[in-house]
Amino acid sequence: MPLKPLPTEPQSDSIGSSVSRWSAFLIPSVADLLFITVLFGLSSGALGRLLLRDADTGWHIRNGQLMLQTHSITHVDSFSSTMNGQPWYAWEWLYDVLVGAIHAVLGLNGVVFYTAAIIAATFVLVFHIAMRRGGSLPVTFFFLVLTIGASAIHFLARPHVISWLLAVIWFDLLDSARNSSGRQIFFLPAVMLLWANVHGGFLLGFVLLGIYLTGGVIEYFIHREQRAETRAWLSRLAQVTGLCLLASLCNPFGYHLHLHIYRYLTDRFLMDRVSEFLAPDFHGAAQQCFAVLLLVTVITVAGARRRLDPTRLLVVLFACYSGLYAARNLPVSSMLLTMILAPLISETISAASSNGSPSSAIFSRLHSFGMRMGRLEAGLQGHVCLVLSFALGLWACTHGGRLGSSQLINAYFDDKHFPVAAAQVLADRDIREPIFCPDQWGGYLIYRLYPQTQVMVDDRHDLYGDQFFKRYLKIIYVQPDWQKVLDEEHVNWIVVQKNSSLGTILGETPSWKLIHQDETAILFHREP
Repeated sequence: MPLKPLPTEPQSDSIGSSVSRWSAFLIPSVADLLFITVLFGLSSGALGRLLLRDADTGWHIRNGQLMLQTHSITHVDSFSSTMNGQPWYAWEWLYDVLVGAIHAVLGLNGVVFYTAAIIAATFVLVFHIAMRRGGSLPVTFFFLVLTIGASAIHFLARPHVISWLLAVIWFDLLDSARNSSGRQIFFLPAVMLLWANVHGGFLLGFVLLGIYLTGGVIEYFIHREQRAETRAWLSRLAQVTGLCLLASLCNPFGYHLHLHIYRYLTDRFLMDRVSEFLAPDFHGAAQQCFAVLLLVTVITVAGARRRLDPTRLLVVLFACYSGLYAARNLPVSSMLLTMILAPLISETISAASSNGSPSSAIFSRLHSFGMRMGRLEAGLQGHVCLVLSFALGLWACTHGGRLGSSQLINAYFDDKHFPVAAAQVLADRDIREPIFCPDQWGGYLIYRLYPQTQVMVDDRHDLYGDQFFKRYLKIIYVQPDWQKVLDEEHVNWIVVQKNSSLGTILGETPSWKLIHQDETAILFHREP
């Protein structure tokens, strides 16, 4: 009997496939690299202080710790001498509890690392949704880079970053339900229950529900042959809207929260003076990224092979308008545009690659490259590098931000933007009188000095109201009766920016004595 050859070829195939499987498991995908880059880009190195540019983080932490200590949700203010004991709608209470607990265990490093992780997860989710809906990897990545650039204007350790994530989840559930059995739409009330207790941005969820109801009605009259399906969709959507409304009422303040937010957002005096509610200034890099997105949006919608349906067109128009209306809307507006337009422009490139035009060869190469990259991305599902990177960052947070001998995370409030040295002087003197400071510093002083010392004002503008801020501006701009306002509020300590108008006048007023001065702030005191 002749000898049979050894099965060398099958063994080689088996080894090769095994290596391939292990490579696919270990090699990071584009989404993994995106998550890792954003996570450590925003939490370590010089950019690690980027998220602490806003003093709001300070009072969020202290309010969370107060609730953890008292085992009750805050309903009245205790941080301000002006509003002490007055009703306060702490509508972001759930976020405050979370960051208060994180700060108690991991300090500011943990708060910054947690915020960076939420932001990174949000962008990765936008990337996945756009890819799943038909976006090619190069096109989607291009849109995402612009989205990250536009969102940088609001990279802050505040609860709105969770609102970004919930807005993306909300849009995906809502939009996907139109072309399926629609069962996933009934997850929206659960999302709303969380959203209404984390951030006032839950109103965006109702705006999108209204847009989809309006778009459904338009489609009902345009596509008569699909009226039965559209009627069923509108019925489900109306039911879910009612359930979401009920879910939004499940908050510590009930319907009073909705009325309070409405009054706040319709207060023209405050809306015209709070910087993040003003229209974007397109001289900034973030605003210019959004301007490019707007330009790409116009070109895409005008030249697309397939026209957008009425509902998605309404979403695009809303995203463009809201981004132009207020700078704080740029991140969510950019994310909505990316999830809708990246698949649309990818489809247009695919169609142009085979239409026989002189430019079809270029589009064919772009389409082929996108397909290859998409298949490669789909095969890299191990996420080992992502998990390890997150674990290393978490380990560093538990060890003072250090990873071995290297300082990986070092989060703190920068003394170039906040009165760090002046606050230390107040703490050393154990001052227990009200402190006046610019509203944008109030949150930091609450973080640094509470509970021994209260501030006269901080940037919880909805708490103080427009009448109070009219009096506050008299002091800041040294208008008539500015000293009378200080007397009425029993303020004998003032911290202001160096070279400010108020600081200059105080330096020339005999009754006010200079206590401390540095490159950022000056501290004055007068005897009662």
